[in-house]
Amino acid sequence: MSTPPSTGSGQAYAEVIGDPIAQSKSPAIHNFWLKKLGRDSIYRAEHVLADGLLAYIASRQGDSQWRGCNITMPHKQAIIPLIDRLDPLAERIGAVNTLVSGDKGLTGFNTDAAGFLEPLHDELEKQHYFRMARVLGTGGAARAIVSALASEGFTIVLAGRDPVKARALLDELAPEGEHHAVDLAHFADPTEFAFDDREGCLDLVINASPLGMRGQPELAFDWSHAPPGAIAYDIVTDPLETAFLKHARAAGHRALDGLNMLIGQAAIAFEHFFGEPAPREHDAELRELLTR
Repeated sequence: MSTPPSTGSGQAYAEVIGDPIAQSKSPAIHNFWLKKLGRDSIYRAEHVLADGLLAYIASRQGDSQWRGCNITMPHKQAIIPLIDRLDPLAERIGAVNTLVSGDKGLTGFNTDAAGFLEPLHDELEKQHYFRMARVLGTGGAARAIVSALASEGFTIVLAGRDPVKARALLDELAPEGEHHAVDLAHFADPTEFAFDDREGCLDLVINASPLGMRGQPELAFDWSHAPPGAIAYDIVTDPLETAFLKHARAAGHRALDGLNMLIGQAAIAFEHFFGEPAPREHDAELRELLTR
């Protein structure tokens, strides 16, 4: 059973929970920001199994120093019945990655969607004739990504091991628009498809799955499926330079690594927990710290 960690008298704290959790970079990110701000608070990782989720919540609710937690695999949906209210975005996405403790109980947020879009801000400010995203994966992170892309006017091709699940996810989260569900294996082999003129268009190829993560199989994606000028975006953070991104760069595509989304979503959660903006002017130093 989870018990509150000893943080010292009067020291506010937040956590990240998941299974596994040892690989999480969230403590390094939040504690870096807390140190820069001179805050006497701390952020920790807590290993919580699926059958220990209720006990974890019960152990924290009576602790006035607990500010909340970030939630990673496999709890982003399982946590929902255990909390008091959902932010509208989290309710629409159907997944919670940030739980905040307050006067009115526990509120669930989803900061993944905004964190995912952050490094694309300059591109999204432009006008495009057409926007298309190939999204690989149908898990909890994909839910936030699909919702975010739909809100920005993308036509989405969602690829999963189970195309029926992919279709259901699109129907739930992006009911408007002509989106497509395909088998993940569709992108594994080379294609000779001739892309039309992509000038004035925005194309993304996103790995929203754990494939390519350390200890997981590689993601089988042949870059002949990507239009010229497409941006490759991998949400995996360990390793940071995945085979997916290496092959994208070799094919001439711009590549965005997983720290973009991780830092972006963490900054929103940080403000929820500690009541002030994260000091983003130190992003370069933070990236250096996280890649040592």
